[in-house]
Amino acid sequence: MGMTITEKIIAAHSGLKEVHPGQFVYANVDICLGNDITAPIAIDEFEKAGIKNVFDPEKIVLVPDHFTPNKDIKSAQQSKSLRIFAEKHRLKHYFEVGRMGIEHVLLPEKGIVAPGDLVIGADSHTCTYGALGAFSTGVGSTDLAACFATGKVWLKVPESIKFVFHGKVKNWTSGKDLILYTIGKIGVDGALYKAMEFTGSAISQLPMDDRFTMCNMAIEAGAKSGIIAFDQNTEEYIKGRVTKKYAAYQSDPDCNYTKTYEFNADEISPQIALPSLPENTKPVEEVSGIKIDQVVIGSCTNGRISDLRIAAQILKGKKAYPSIRLIIIPATQDIYKQALQEGLIEIFIDAEAVVSTPTCGPCLGGHMGILAEGERALSTTNRNFVGRMGHPKSEIYLCSPAVAAASAITGKITPPNEVIKN
Repeated sequence: MGMTITEKIIAAHSGLKEVHPGQFVYANVDICLGNDITAPIAIDEFEKAGIKNVFDPEKIVLVPDHFTPNKDIKSAQQSKSLRIFAEKHRLKHYFEVGRMGIEHVLLPEKGIVAPGDLVIGADSHTCTYGALGAFSTGVGSTDLAACFATGKVWLKVPESIKFVFHGKVKNWTSGKDLILYTIGKIGVDGALYKAMEFTGSAISQLPMDDRFTMCNMAIEAGAKSGIIAFDQNTEEYIKGRVTKKYAAYQSDPDCNYTKTYEFNADEISPQIALPSLPENTKPVEEVSGIKIDQVVIGSCTNGRISDLRIAAQILKGKKAYPSIRLIIIPATQDIYKQALQEGLIEIFIDAEAVVSTPTCGPCLGGHMGILAEGERALSTTNRNFVGRMGHPKSEIYLCSPAVAAASAITGKITPPNEVIKN
């Protein structure tokens, strides 16, 4: 019996010729990641254990991105603990504000994660890096502390589910819509502790930014990870970024999937996830007209340059609806700079949007866009749980940048083709 991409990566990092779903392994980690919420706990545990040195100062990444720039004294203290730890252990990859970006966009951009890597992070959306053909997954802060010390992680080999997307993605439909559609079909526990492997002709044509989005939201289906096989698009993306050796894995023809789902991409239109679960999805046409108060375009899910270009294409020469708060957040400093050079930021400001320095802020109800009681937000972020972005009696609707931009103009959920002609 052959192995899946996921099984091959885990086997290679465990010193084994093969592994099987359900098997427990103690695997070597290429990169371990923490942010300003989760890393302080890991640092405390590391120091309580009396450990003097980290396993490798070049393989630990600390990114203060959730409550930064510091919104209050508590968040300032959290960030300070990262700074002190990074200086003490001379970590190569510590990203202070000004160099910082949203972690799951920043690491691929900087070439820190490579195909075939095994990556853990004390953040559930660490599964994003599967778009590069890496096995990446979220862990708790104590697991992160153990990895700081040993460079290893104890885990159970997950079963894999195959998702085949046939055909070609329609105009205004994106990777965000494909993953929302998928979660709508299988539910928020439909891939519980499974590796979601995305493939098919539609995926092979999908740009890397969209692939990152799909793998990013695998956790919203309960998955251990999301992954896409290395191909020409992957190779082109990592060229000039990744300098270390990497491994390009493909699943064997005779490998075992616990389930296989097949979808026709050309039948999938832009999707909306209604409150209060990502599985509560409907085509935008079925829910258009719902009044909204705030639109957020950004996050580790949809804050990349292609997302901003799509938003600018729709917003150019138009204004946000008078009662709408339109918040746009480039995910990294490099993306911010590129958006400036391309004139996108000017388009956003002319549309009367607020443009922020990179931060996760509004996604988790941290800052830069908290909702009041009864307010509705349409957001390109990844979760719409009760109280996620503010008051527990507020509502969050998830969508793509195209739908977000179109809806910001009208003040209500709106299909993009009603604002701009195809």
